[in-house]
Amino acid sequence: MERRVVLLVLLLLGLVTTLPNQGDWDIYSFHINSTVTSRYATTVITSRVANRMDQSKEIEFHVRIPKNAFISKFRMFMDGEVYDGVVKAKEQAERQYTTAVSRGQSAGIVSSVGRTLEEFKTSVTVAAHKKVTFELTYEELLKRRLGKYELQIFARPMQPVKDFKIDVHINEDAGLKFIESKGGLSTKELANAITKTVTDKQAWVYFYPTVDQQKVCDSCSDDGLNGDLVIFYDVKREVSFGDIQTGDGYFVHHFAPSSLPRIPKNVVFVIDQSGSMHGRKMQQTRIALIHILSDLAEDDFFGLITFDSDIFHWKRELVQATSINIEQAKRFAENIQDRGSTDINRAVLEGTRMLNVHPREDSASILILLTDGDPTSGEINPQKIRANVKRAIAGKFPLYCLGFGFDVNFEILEKMSLDNNGLARRIYEDSDADLQLQGFYEEVATPLLTDVTMIYTGGSNLTQTNFSQYYNGSEIVVAGVITDNNIESFIPEVVAVSRNARVIFSRPNTTTESTVTAPVDRIQRVWAYLTVKQLLEKKLQLSGPEKDKVKKEAMDLSLKYNFVTPLTSMVVTKPPGEDSAVLNKPKEGEQPALPRGAGQLPALPRGAGQRPPLPGLAGQLPPLLGGAGQGHPGLTASRQRFFSPAAHFDPPVAAEIPLLYNSAPKKVFLSRYTPDRATMMPYAPTTIPDTTTQAPQTQRFLLKPENMHFPICFDLPTNINVKILHLPSRGLAIKGMIGLKANGGFTHIFLHVQNDTSIEVDVDSVSVKEGETLTRYSEQTQITAGSVTVIIRDKEIDVSVGDVRLVILVHEISGRKFLWPVFRQMPQDDTAEGVFVFNNRDYEESATYMTTQPTISRIKVKGKEEEVLRDSAVDFSVPVPVSVECWFFFSAQSALQRPTTDLYN
Repeated sequence: MERRVVLLVLLLLGLVTTLPNQGDWDIYSFHINSTVTSRYATTVITSRVANRMDQSKEIEFHVRIPKNAFISKFRMFMDGEVYDGVVKAKEQAERQYTTAVSRGQSAGIVSSVGRTLEEFKTSVTVAAHKKVTFELTYEELLKRRLGKYELQIFARPMQPVKDFKIDVHINEDAGLKFIESKGGLSTKELANAITKTVTDKQAWVYFYPTVDQQKVCDSCSDDGLNGDLVIFYDVKREVSFGDIQTGDGYFVHHFAPSSLPRIPKNVVFVIDQSGSMHGRKMQQTRIALIHILSDLAEDDFFGLITFDSDIFHWKRELVQATSINIEQAKRFAENIQDRGSTDINRAVLEGTRMLNVHPREDSASILILLTDGDPTSGEINPQKIRANVKRAIAGKFPLYCLGFGFDVNFEILEKMSLDNNGLARRIYEDSDADLQLQGFYEEVATPLLTDVTMIYTGGSNLTQTNFSQYYNGSEIVVAGVITDNNIESFIPEVVAVSRNARVIFSRPNTTTESTVTAPVDRIQRVWAYLTVKQLLEKKLQLSGPEKDKVKKEAMDLSLKYNFVTPLTSMVVTKPPGEDSAVLNKPKEGEQPALPRGAGQLPALPRGAGQRPPLPGLAGQLPPLLGGAGQGHPGLTASRQRFFSPAAHFDPPVAAEIPLLYNSAPKKVFLSRYTPDRATMMPYAPTTIPDTTTQAPQTQRFLLKPENMHFPICFDLPTNINVKILHLPSRGLAIKGMIGLKANGGFTHIFLHVQNDTSIEVDVDSVSVKEGETLTRYSEQTQITAGSVTVIIRDKEIDVSVGDVRLVILVHEISGRKFLWPVFRQMPQDDTAEGVFVFNNRDYEESATYMTTQPTISRIKVKGKEEEVLRDSAVDFSVPVPVSVECWFFFSAQSALQRPTTDLYN
């Protein structure tokens, strides 16, 4: 008899979903209007939505904006009423914010997405057959890189829209040099949807795709557009001094001289080769470094250092970039191997020494650090490292820090760069990481000026005026106040060092076109935007009363100009009966994050993370039902539980689904699923009373094979000791206690080394036992016990045992702390056992045989095919937990191809 599973599917009339279903609600108009005036862009996104249902509906507004931008306005229009967002100091919004979160409502809904974008989303309940209009405004000063400005507009309305328009108007009094459009929406299929009109000083770009065209771009589907339109352009520069715009006592100066001789450079590359750089990171670094070495000019001098706990020189001194030296350096780069721990302090100081002992007149020195981790050996105190590096560089050249991946402590790199006139850039761990590295180098490859000083007699409240270097293709922007609004006494000039001499750039005269009168409000806003950005950077470098003063100044400006910054929040007012949400701007590199102060897990995709799928039932759920215990998309219950249907029985046994929503019984539809036909056959409705029966709690684990589209995931029971890593050949055993709560991480982690050294880590302390001596540590410190080194930081414990490096992250959610182990370095050892032990070569995606969501697929593990389900999990291996998609195995034994009992201790 064919195997069948009888499923109970919940049907709740009147509940709403946060994602659009065709016929439920309709985005009948979606307009993006971006106006750029003298490189300052103001973009307004307007979405008009109608509820087509016969009942109230929760309607979502969900867009993506550039990370560099500040939201400055948000409003909703409903039934003739206007509901405005109000920017407040973050502390003032805190009580309202945490109240909303405690009630399970959306909050903290501006989060980072990828490299260049942040997400903004909010929702409101709309009555039957009524409409709502959302309007969001954000502002940004476009940066010039590699000779062009970039305006990025992202469109993802989540359904085809009859009235869809993107209008871009660029107005540059200096004159337009060129303009071009690229991006995921600028494709061959959409070519005739884009029209462009260009005059000497203005340009208009229109993107008006039809409903059919909205389904055909590279990332588009029946759900509509999903991609970006990127406008690149540059302006004419007939005057080397640049152009100044003035308005009502404010000015903005854009300085980007060209036709200057390039300055030979002295550059030292300091490359992390510690164990955490293993695999693709190291491979991409080699590729990028070899390409960069090829681009050095013959009058450049360079040095190459790699480091882990030790320093490795290609040459101990700088050498000229001759063809012979370049080829030798490439061979050195090709053989860089990952190993050991991370001594950032010693490596950067050695790079500084090489530049300091090789002074050259008429040259520019640059120090570039690439790392993917924290300091774990040598000097590990970040404040001391910053002080050491700043003292050694002494303002003589900039330090650029490139942070590879999300594991890196980016804040340390950012502070260290700002201390030394440089900048920090995150390199995203994607397939094009080598191109990201090359792209950064190209930005600083051609210095044209050093020691640049911007002087404005008759000016005050100036933004940054001193710059260590100016590079070809970039731009320096300074804004300020013209004292007493007296343009006649306002005298700007620029003093710098060119290749051969000191040079002075001055404005030809007050009647030339280098001075342009601009709209009053825009000039002030550019000044405020630049000032806030620079004050936020300065705040990172300070402490004590000075830091408080800078913070207050930045917050006051943010409030005055209605900018949502890391110091302010926007309270989104909603109609009576609905609690307001609060929007916060995330920090650089932050992934979709926990709301500040809320202690709540990040929002997961629909249906994900509400339950632990169980073996048996999970593997039999049809895609039409939403997958392994995924539940109905409209559910708003606190939790949803499932029992195994004993699917191996013949005849099949019905599955019970206790529903814990409220005291009233729930109506359900009874359906039969036939796997070979993937069809649904409706049965008569029935009613199930409420129950408090408890389902087993589980902890979901993620493993990340390099050649897979998604990580793999599986569940283990809670309240057990699990083997994290056992290396018999090294006498090392690491185990952990999984807590009682579902997906609640580890409460304790234990390490034992064969020389009678034991370490116990809990959420508040580290206990070290050597022989009969037991010592407990709760403050930040470094401990050495036999062959074990432990570094206790604020929210992580770094443990090194020989060639094994483990970082134990301390997470806090809803006031509850828990641990999560992350291996930064693990040796290849056939005797290794543990829940995190796997071999990349063991996993291969075999075939996907259902394309509906969630997709069911087959994956080969050690040559054996296993059925998996596309699901999601929270990734606790990063400092800010984030939801990710994964291939769910119905048992840990299938995922790891060994008995589950091998994992327990």
